Amino acid sequence: MVHAAAMAQGKKRPAVPPPDGGWGWMIVAGCFLVTVCTRAVTRCISIFFVEFQMHFGVDYSGTAWIHSLVDCTTMLCAPLGSFIGNRLSCRIAVILGGFLSSIGLVLSSFATSLEYLYLTLGVLTGIGFALCYTPAIAMVGSYFCERKALAYGIAMSGSGIGTFILAPAVQILIEHYSWRGALLILGGVVANLCVCGALLRPITLKEEEEAHGPIPLDTECGYGVKAPVVSMLEESLAINNNNSHRCFCFQSMQEYCFLLMPDFLMLAVSFLFLASGCSLPFVYLVPYALDVGVTHHQAAFLMSILGVIDIVGNITFGWLVDRRCLKKYHNVCYMIAVGMEGVCCLFIPLLRTFALLVPFSVFYGYFDGAYVALIPVVTSDIVGTHNLSSALGIVYFLHAIPYLLSPPIGGWLVDTTGTYTATFFLSGFALISSSLVISTVTGIRHCRRTQKHRTKNKNTDPKQEPCRSDFYTASSKDVNPSVNTANS
Repeated sequence: MVHAAAMAQGKKRPAVPPPDGGWGWMIVAGCFLVTVCTRAVTRCISIFFVEFQMHFGVDYSGTAWIHSLVDCTTMLCAPLGSFIGNRLSCRIAVILGGFLSSIGLVLSSFATSLEYLYLTLGVLTGIGFALCYTPAIAMVGSYFCERKALAYGIAMSGSGIGTFILAPAVQILIEHYSWRGALLILGGVVANLCVCGALLRPITLKEEEEAHGPIPLDTECGYGVKAPVVSMLEESLAINNNNSHRCFCFQSMQEYCFLLMPDFLMLAVSFLFLASGCSLPFVYLVPYALDVGVTHHQAAFLMSILGVIDIVGNITFGWLVDRRCLKKYHNVCYMIAVGMEGVCCLFIPLLRTFALLVPFSVFYGYFDGAYVALIPVVTSDIVGTHNLSSALGIVYFLHAIPYLLSPPIGGWLVDTTGTYTATFFLSGFALISSSLVISTVTGIRHCRRTQKHRTKNKNTDPKQEPCRSDFYTASSKDVNPSVNTANS
């Protein structure tokens, strides 16, 4: 409201440039711990499957619903996490989420039926994870720009480091304290999300901190993102206190205006295919390894290998994409990472020993870490930092239904065919389809941009008006014509 009122009075505040350091590294540390306590714990739930099957007497598809509900609820409620983070604060969202997820895991240790686990471990814990995950990731984008991919690589590597540490630790906890004791201890570990939330300090405008407090970022370093245009309707709504509820609705509509962007819509289609295939190897790698004769400790070690290589992919690929020569090709790097991950899944029928499954864990883990670090970066390139929190809420929301359906479908394929081949093939083809969608759209957009530039060069003097090759670069006139007119 303060920001809208100031613009309605004809005063344009200077945007806050991301500091690319300072307290931003504490934000990265907080997001790192959030990914450890959310995504790594979710991955390790598959280690409990064998224990659940023996205790409750159910098949693969029945236990797979637990993992599906955790992933689905986490992604389905991602917009709720964005909403609380935008309206209240990221601190409140993460602390509340940490409390709910910890309670869910503690209650799961007292489960008396599989349906009980669906409610506590699947739904309640998933809601808590949803309130933590999206706000923490969005905060990193507000603090970094030049080193954004590297910052996200470090922050998202928490899922890999957490998997590397928690996978064997959970197996040991199950052996010593049973699955009930292991869940109870995990509940205590996840309670540290409340501490992570305390690190998420909102970024503020230094010269107006005392007078106005925090303001949102409207610009993206390296790109000229079009700022929201303040129309006469918004000005009147911002000034008229009697129409505050109408102003709230208008502001909410502007937060989700990126849903009309063709680039974002096609990226969303790619995410749907991605979500349909990316979770299956994490769910069925351990059961598949046990099925081909690998010991329990070796199977858990495969998850650890996958986790530690995931870390390498997060950091090295993030650093690589931040190089000057690749800054304009985030989509291409994302496409390659997802496509190679899909190819790895197609080789699973040939891997029937521990020695052969190790390379699979290495390659799949690396490319998984690579694309995970690029999801916020690619999304930010399209919608800008100002809308990143809301956009990530929608992006992770799109993961919900595929996360819910793909593990049970994979379990059904295992029960029907008697092997895991069809399940891993489903994962591979879904990931390759995601890569093909984004590559097709990128190619079409490049052709149209090239044709537009050629037409423009024929009608203008290149020396007076050089052609811009960056799709997201806009001149100051394009960003806000009204401001330039006022300045002139």
